[in-house]
Amino acid sequence: MLADELDRAAEAITGASELALACHVIPDGDALGSLLAMHELCRANGKPAVASWAEPFEVGHHYRFLPGLSAATKPADFPVEPDVMMTFDCGSPERLGSLAAPAAAARALIVVDHHATNARFGTVNLVDPDAAATAVLVRRLADRLGWALTRDAAICLYTGLVTDTGRFQYSNTTPEVFALAEELSAFDLPIASMSRQLFEEHRFEYLQLMSRCIARAELDRDLHFVATWVTQQDLIDHGCSLEETEGLIDIVRRAAEAEVACVLKETDEGIRVSLRAATSSDVSKLAARFGGGGHRYAAGFMAHGTIAEVYTALRAALAEDPPPAPGQ
Repeated sequence: MLADELDRAAEAITGASELALACHVIPDGDALGSLLAMHELCRANGKPAVASWAEPFEVGHHYRFLPGLSAATKPADFPVEPDVMMTFDCGSPERLGSLAAPAAAARALIVVDHHATNARFGTVNLVDPDAAATAVLVRRLADRLGWALTRDAAICLYTGLVTDTGRFQYSNTTPEVFALAEELSAFDLPIASMSRQLFEEHRFEYLQLMSRCIARAELDRDLHFVATWVTQQDLIDHGCSLEETEGLIDIVRRAAEAEVACVLKETDEGIRVSLRAATSSDVSKLAARFGGGGHRYAAGFMAHGTIAEVYTALRAALAEDPPPAPGQ
């Protein structure tokens, strides 16, 4: 029962000498927002804590307004054997990168997540696939702990909520989501400036990179599938970081003819694949076939090989179970 896990998480946090907080590699808005919100709440309530994520220890430009970023701990300085460790928005230990080792060594590990594909790898698994964002679970946990929100925590939680609901446009936008948004907005959040920085503001160099990627996009009308890719040379040519390309998938998924959208990104570790579904497909099942996971409408995985090889394998998997036309 989720209520039992909330109680167990609160008990472990209360009894911890220090909390070690971590989110997944290349963190998105929900991962960062949840992590930093919990770090801020620990600070406000006198609970010693450190917060980090694995290399590359950086964030996209659109998240740099988040309070508490400067207080994050470099992964090299993260506790090797934490008393109590918490992970946020992380479906498996592999997603922690180099911080998977401290997670395995922790006396207690609290996993806070909303991915249906979560591996339940903690000693306490605060996992609710029906929650719109991990930020929702952090808010519930704060309530169970009796910790009042602060404005900085509200900014971080709102970031997680608004990014994982697609600005309240995705099907996970429930009455609970609007209720939480109303509560958070009461902290006089700079919603207009946050929205612009999160969703609309990009460097001109990234716009040029995006133009290149959109120009090469391919649409398979039979599979209702649209895809493009980003190479390391693309990033070099335009002076962009991998983190800046996080929102590219949301542009690609706008193709009206596609039910499934994909962006493949070449990295030193392999090909990072982002998947989105338009209406009825479950891309988490597709991602799981390649060792990944996520949500019904948003998922991803990491694969070895070239972009062409991974792209071919992905199309073959789709051909075995073709997605319906959008809206069907």
